[in-house]
Amino acid sequence: MSTATRTRTPPRPRGRTASVGPTGRTASAAERAIAPVVLGIVVIGTWQLLAGSGLVEAYLLPSPAAIIAEIIEFWPSMLSAGAITGLNALVGLVAGSLLGVVAALIASTSRLIDGMLAPVVAALAVIPIVALAPVLNTMFGADSQTGRQLIASLAAFVPVFITTARGLRQTQPVHRELMTSFAATPWQVMRTITLPTAVPYTFTGVRLASSLAVISALVAEYFGGPRGGLGGLISTSAASSAYPRAWAYVVAAIVLGLAFYLVTLALERWASRRR
Repeated sequence: MSTATRTRTPPRPRGRTASVGPTGRTASAAERAIAPVVLGIVVIGTWQLLAGSGLVEAYLLPSPAAIIAEIIEFWPSMLSAGAITGLNALVGLVAGSLLGVVAALIASTSRLIDGMLAPVVAALAVIPIVALAPVLNTMFGADSQTGRQLIASLAAFVPVFITTARGLRQTQPVHRELMTSFAATPWQVMRTITLPTAVPYTFTGVRLASSLAVISALVAEYFGGPRGGLGGLISTSAASSAYPRAWAYVVAAIVLGLAFYLVTLALERWASRRR
């Protein structure tokens, strides 16, 4: 084939690339940002219309206007409650993630240990929080946050362990053989080949665990322990029929969960650039 007729693939542009939609048209960053905003406005507008039409009772679906009014009035208590719940979720996320990575590293060294840990992790994954929270709150006392932090740790441990263990198994045998031919020690193989391969999987688990830690901390606050967290305020407001206020605290919990997710996503992208 001559040079003139040879088909060449055009070089891929460097830097940020725009996504391609189902119609084949390239979507800009502005369009990708505007789309969820427009969807949110449509959903809130429809919600407001339904709440004001009388078709749905106010205690079942308070209007967004009433919820926003409660947010404006009670935002100081939301900040303090969010700090309590956020601290419990953060402690649980860090502790559970570290334990998950360490347990996955230990499991990767031996098939016997892996076989022993697998059913334990499977059992931990199905433990109901609603049954465990009262037990831990009673065990550590009514004034301690330890029980809630342990529940958040348990919720974070499982996805981090599973994803890290999978990442540690993704190393290509040819890479290990190459390092062995260079007389590399097992620790050198682990540090240069195995761990870098597992890092993206670990961050995926941490990203999943961040939302689970917040949810677990919120649920644990429903069942005893010190008051003041978002979960306790949601249950108290609902019990006193202050439904717009309860929804306002739910919005604060959503914002807290999104903050955890976005921070872990930023850490994942930073680690990817470092690699």
